[in-house]
Amino acid sequence: MEPANAVPQRPRRQRKLQVALFVTCLADLFRPSVAFASIRLLKRAGCRVAVPAAQTCCGQPAYNSGEIAAAVPVARAVIETFEPYDYVVIPSGSCSGMLQQHYPALFEGEWRQRALALAAKTWELTHFLTEVAPLPAVTGVAAAGPGVTYHDGCAGLRELGIKAQPRQLLREQCGLQISELSRPEVCCGFGGTFCAKMPGISAKMVDDKLDDALATGAELLVGGDLGCLLNIAGRARRRQLPLEVRHIAELLAGDPRGPAIGEPG
Repeated sequence: MEPANAVPQRPRRQRKLQVALFVTCLADLFRPSVAFASIRLLKRAGCRVAVPAAQTCCGQPAYNSGEIAAAVPVARAVIETFEPYDYVVIPSGSCSGMLQQHYPALFEGEWRQRALALAAKTWELTHFLTEVAPLPAVTGVAAAGPGVTYHDGCAGLRELGIKAQPRQLLREQCGLQISELSRPEVCCGFGGTFCAKMPGISAKMVDDKLDDALATGAELLVGGDLGCLLNIAGRARRRQLPLEVRHIAELLAGDPRGPAIGEPG
């Protein structure tokens, strides 16, 4: 029993999650607004966010091209850079899949264990914001702006099961209902190096994706992988189609003010 004059103990403040943002090469070089939007979202979810300056490419281009010997040192550098943090969050299903699914296969022994540990704490952005650190609820949100359709990137969909999460966030945070594509699980034709090796097939695939998007009546196509979005936006601009393309992080962060992907700044 505590003495009568005991000082009440203040409840211990819960430690904020230490989250490192893996920016990705495409965001760094072509769409930095995706990284800044991701930072704002993670802070809104109550996380402490770091962006390690030593981070590099995840090694996926070399890995997908069969250059395993070139991918290994890149993967080691990523593991060393991100080991100190509670979580690694990536606004890309493709890069997330590389760290989660493919890094452990590159190594044996101690490095394999380190790769597995990193994989276990690596999350794609929308998955993290629904399963680990949910965003605060938004009250009185009402749908506004153009109709929206959503493109599911192959890596996020097939390797990580990312499908319901982005739709949930768009509905709860932005009040948006998705006008679904008739074939949402079909590849857009990007496929990393595939679009360079097979340009004719890639162009037909992205044309089919664009025609499907236009058939929904949507004026805005949203997705979670910049590789897909750059491919779709580039083809839409070549065809002079009335379709904006944006990364989901930009919408969730309330920052759709700048030019859409593929539009001049």
